[in-house]
Amino acid sequence: MPYIMDQSPAEYRPKIYLRFLAQTTDPDDFLIREGMFHWMRKYEEMVDQVVSGIFVASEEFAAHLRIAGILAPVYVSGLPYGKEEVRSRIDSNIPIKQRKKRVCFSSRWDDEKQPNFYMDLAEAYYKIDPEVEFAIFCGHPELKSNKQEYVDRALLYEGDRYRLGMANFKVYTGLKKNDYYELLADSQVLFNCALQDWVSNTVSEADTFGTLTLFPAYRSFPEVFANNHNHLYTPWSLDDALEKLQRMFKAIDNEDVSVYNIGKISDYQNGTIGRTLDVLEGKGEQHGRNEWDFRKHVARVKY
Repeated sequence: MPYIMDQSPAEYRPKIYLRFLAQTTDPDDFLIREGMFHWMRKYEEMVDQVVSGIFVASEEFAAHLRIAGILAPVYVSGLPYGKEEVRSRIDSNIPIKQRKKRVCFSSRWDDEKQPNFYMDLAEAYYKIDPEVEFAIFCGHPELKSNKQEYVDRALLYEGDRYRLGMANFKVYTGLKKNDYYELLADSQVLFNCALQDWVSNTVSEADTFGTLTLFPAYRSFPEVFANNHNHLYTPWSLDDALEKLQRMFKAIDNEDVSVYNIGKISDYQNGTIGRTLDVLEGKGEQHGRNEWDFRKHVARVKY
């Protein structure tokens, strides 16, 4: 493609835009540990020579592209999400206080998602409130991971440790999309402890159904939550995660969750296609991060 583009007069070259999700600019992406880094970076450098622009979901991602030496124009548009389509899939509107006292985990059960931290949290919270269920939502017929030890520990927690009164833990497998949404809409909190996520659709899905979200203050998540500390805990701090989770359940019990950005995150991501079209039509320069003062946008809330 670079060869063909270089041989064509500028006025005949098509404009090519792409959406960049992760790859070699993400230090925790699985392709790095799987030995794919070197050829993937070469591919990215080739693509950088021919595209007219790159769409990313967050300011933090834009910074990483610049650090990696990407030269093409970069636009922060959000992550494509269809809120109405998601909401229309199920007929559920359970008030949050009436839902099952459940914390759910919707990421892959792989190393970069830190499953052990989630299971440590489940065991520690059982001593605070044994009625709270900690769940894994999985679309595969059985729980899978890139490390079998995570599967073994999860099944131990669901089985023997539950019977021994050490954890309230459940693994939901074989979930179709609508099954997942039904469970999500009947849960009170979505928890995340991933290294590898930037902006995740699981955030928007939970937000769509009014489920509270608790994520590490890591990478793009402060930006995603408009710097609202109530949604964020100190990364790798079990004590802080426990404290923030207790606050959430207390707010739910008191029927006052006004400090949380419920519905706003999914509304912003729902506008991603519109922002993308604005850029394609030449009307979206405000989304460009192509000057060296682009970091000033990080502290600006988007909703």
